[in-house]
Amino acid sequence: MVDKDGAPDCCAPEKLMGCCRIEALVSVDERGQMVLPKEVRARAKIQQGDKLVLVSGEREGRICCIFLIKAEELSGVVKGMLGPVLQEILK
Repeated sequence: MVDKDGAPDCCAPEKLMGCCRIEALVSVDERGQMVLPKEVRARAKIQQGDKLVLVSGEREGRICCIFLIKAEELSGVVKGMLGPVLQEILK
């Protein structure tokens, strides 16, 4: 997969683990809210009003990891994951 600029997409499923890193430590307040640090929002180009999709991973019946994906990028991630499956089905 490539991003809008034609560069390789680091969020492609096959590359996800190779590009993940710890960006920040955030706290959850009494209302269950978190703040994404300004530097992270700037690098991810997250602006007021943007929609983020929360994706969770589960192990042994409990959520062990959480990812945020910009909603506008979700279709590319889904296509990358389902594309090979659909190609196989359509053969």
